[in-house]
Amino acid sequence: MDQFTVYIHADDPILRAGLATQLRPRSEVRVIDAPDPGRTTVALVVADRVAEPTLRTLRSLQRLGARLVLVVAELDDSDLVAAVEAGVAGVVRRAEASPDKLVQVVRAAAAGDGALPPDLLGRLLSQVGKLQRQVLWPRGLTFGGLAEREIEVLRLVADGLDTAEIATKLSYSQRTIKNILHDITSRLHLRNRSHAVAYALRHGLI
Repeated sequence: MDQFTVYIHADDPILRAGLATQLRPRSEVRVIDAPDPGRTTVALVVADRVAEPTLRTLRSLQRLGARLVLVVAELDDSDLVAAVEAGVAGVVRRAEASPDKLVQVVRAAAAGDGALPPDLLGRLLSQVGKLQRQVLWPRGLTFGGLAEREIEVLRLVADGLDTAEIATKLSYSQRTIKNILHDITSRLHLRNRSHAVAYALRHGLI
């Protein structure tokens, strides 16, 4: 049986001790007292709700390479989106945080999977759809931060076409193609057009 290393973060030491007491008897879990970039598999972050200090904690733990699980008392739609943007892979309501549930979500997070209560998943998908309809589509953007025209240019770069060939195929000037590629690399902090193609492939855009 796989054993998952877990770090528990809670501003309230009683909450932290309570979760640790629930998890330590479980053979699947090894609770550690401090985050360690070389050891931490999953970080359980306990909070009343997703305020800015909680988001800072989540981001700092993610930078250490931890998979994040949020154990939270209250969560509205904007909190949910903010938590996911901060790297949270799993969410458990505090009232439902039984040892079995925690181990289930820890296992999913350690495997790289997401774990949300069904109603929260529905709310998240609703928020994603609203973002796409109200913000991205009116601006001609996708979730990867690229416009359809930019994606088409990168698709042709990936096919091996040079600037002149892309300009001819899309009926643009070569300067326009160069400007599009420059805008992509500058906006997304990419090194060159090859890096831009790799970015688009990694995000499933081409």
